[in-house]
Amino acid sequence: MKPHVICHMISSLDGGLHPSRWTESPDGSRVDWTALYQSCHEKLEGDAWMVGRVTMAEMSKGNPHPPHEHEHEHDKVDRSRHFANREAANYAIAVDTSGKLHFTKNEIDGDHVVVLLGGDVPDSHLAELAGDGISYIVSTQPQLDLPAMLDTLNRELGIKRLLLEGGAGINGSFLAEGLVDEISLLVAPALDGRAASQSFVEFGEEGLAGKVALSLKSCETLDHGVIYLRYTVAPR
Repeated sequence: MKPHVICHMISSLDGGLHPSRWTESPDGSRVDWTALYQSCHEKLEGDAWMVGRVTMAEMSKGNPHPPHEHEHEHDKVDRSRHFANREAANYAIAVDTSGKLHFTKNEIDGDHVVVLLGGDVPDSHLAELAGDGISYIVSTQPQLDLPAMLDTLNRELGIKRLLLEGGAGINGSFLAEGLVDEISLLVAPALDGRAASQSFVEFGEEGLAGKVALSLKSCETLDHGVIYLRYTVAPR
């Protein structure tokens, strides 16, 4: 059984995802969009949150450091999964298919790190993660088996409510596979204007037409003119 998945994002009116690039408020001040987003994040009461490799790299900031003892042939690692902490109050989950992330600690703001990896990741990287006290799940195939991994997160770590927080490619993949139950979107009264086409969801050339249907759950006006939209997502 998978967790209840809420795709929680904030964007400018034209779809920009990086608040540092947005236009200012009418009085010339910069609103702390991240703080507003985080306050809604807390109200959603997830017991885990998930981001992609690029976003997590901004927080992990480590360099490769495989354990020296793993150089010996008799040293083996678990190729399927490793759980360093099954009792965390909250989990920070990174999607890292190729095993490019490296960490300096096993938590992000107190939330225990779990990494989802593709089946081709080398043993040396798994040994590094285990040595750092980081949990991981390895897919049975080169690409991520997302439904199976979500089931494992629920069964092994008790994760019942997961906040999916981008980027666009990961959001699109989850939606295309029918794994998202809700969309929680804050639309800020700001413009980015740096790209011809922007979105918090992306799924290649085929897009998501015919794959999902959205039903409005609620609409609120928050501080600074932010519109907070919540949708129920139904797979098609």
